[in-house]
Amino acid sequence: MSEPTESTLPPADSFTDQVRRAVIWRSGSQILAQSLQWAATFLVIRILDPQDYGLFAMTSVVMVFLNMLNGTGLASALIQRPEVTKAEIRQLFGMLLALNAMLAAIQFLAAPLAAAYYRQELVVPLLRAQSLLYLTTPFIALPGALLSRAMDFRHQASANIAASIAGASTALTGALLGWGVWTLVAAPLMLFVVRGAMMTWSARSLMWPSFDFRGSGQLARYGGVLAAGQLFWFLQSQADVFIAGRHFSAHQLGIYTTSLFLTQIFVSKFVPPLNEVAFSAYARIQHDDAAVSRAFVRGAGIVMLAAMPFYVGLAATAEPLVLIALGEKWHEMAPVVRLLAMAMPFMTLNILYTPACDAKGRPGIGVRNGAAGAAILAACFLVGVQGGAAGLGYAWIVGYPLYLAVSTWRSLPVIGVKLHDLAAATAPSVLASLAMGLVVRTADLLLPPLEIHARFATLVIIGAAAYAAWLMAFASGTVRELVALVRLRRVQAD
Repeated sequence: MSEPTESTLPPADSFTDQVRRAVIWRSGSQILAQSLQWAATFLVIRILDPQDYGLFAMTSVVMVFLNMLNGTGLASALIQRPEVTKAEIRQLFGMLLALNAMLAAIQFLAAPLAAAYYRQELVVPLLRAQSLLYLTTPFIALPGALLSRAMDFRHQASANIAASIAGASTALTGALLGWGVWTLVAAPLMLFVVRGAMMTWSARSLMWPSFDFRGSGQLARYGGVLAAGQLFWFLQSQADVFIAGRHFSAHQLGIYTTSLFLTQIFVSKFVPPLNEVAFSAYARIQHDDAAVSRAFVRGAGIVMLAAMPFYVGLAATAEPLVLIALGEKWHEMAPVVRLLAMAMPFMTLNILYTPACDAKGRPGIGVRNGAAGAAILAACFLVGVQGGAAGLGYAWIVGYPLYLAVSTWRSLPVIGVKLHDLAAATAPSVLASLAMGLVVRTADLLLPPLEIHARFATLVIIGAAAYAAWLMAFASGTVRELVALVRLRRVQAD
């Protein structure tokens, strides 16, 4: 197998085009893959009950905790390094195999302890079945790192789409056959198996692993720092479910976690693939401070241009959207979705900092930011859980702006960006979205009684028109830049 070992940067124009194409392949494939998964997911949600999702959320806390130790940080170190050897790749493969086999064993043996904490016996077999997921990680992380080093996101896109089809098909089959909560276990397992097989084939990364880890200290240290950062990410992202799982019934927890899933669709499904491209791109230009800062500001502006109207629109249309997409039995979600959607813009902007800091060789910034976020959010969740699912929604609204403020203070100097430049880049989307939200809420109050589908469609059309009109009137330059990115063309200076 041959691996990329280039230590020189490509010409600026070709590199810019390469990044643009990577964004289109990675985010475009993500949109297609997620569209397939969402179509199946929303159908499955309509068939299953809230308590099924509550039970699954209880197992997810354990899965997410152990997954942060699965070695993906080691694979990220492979992307960041200027050159790698065949021996180092074999060492990484061996590390991933050994580490994930150990995690699978730990989860299998510790399942009764999790069941005792949540007071749900079904958690034991669910967790033991899910331990098989770890065995797929080496066959995803290693080829993913090799393909990312080469900025080859086309093959990753093909794997993601095929895996999404397999996962969606399994989910629909399980729901229709009455598997209940086991549907939520079988679908991701099938998805990961297919993705791992296709990624390994595309990268030609199947090789004999090396379990001689001498000389891999630098790789392990870098991966360890990233894993430490993931620890704090776990604390902040799973603290609410961990705390609520002890206080809520499975039904209540299902209402909250499904609301969280709906509001985090953009930040959890679209932003991570963009961050993968960003990390690879930043790593290639990490010694050009001005280029990194320009790329970050431009990227943040474009991401928020899409994120802000999604969140504001979600908050403004939460009731009809929940009833149409999920059905009457999920009606309790509407007020929770409205609250959570108001906090998500802060989360979206916050997670853009990490790849830029990591690629600049400062992964410790993400670790310290994560530690602050874990403390702030956990404290808010401990108070908010007393108010039920809505109380946790208010905890997000209070906690995340504080977390973003701390991250901004630490991260921007490392990236080389001034606060007013970032504010100027994101202001058009913020102002346009707030104006859109005001228009939609006003229209909802003034409209005559309508059938719910007609009401939702009318509000969406009004909101889209209001957002587009504001941008064209006050931020036409930002719109031109986004169009140029999609068309793979450079923006000409005015």
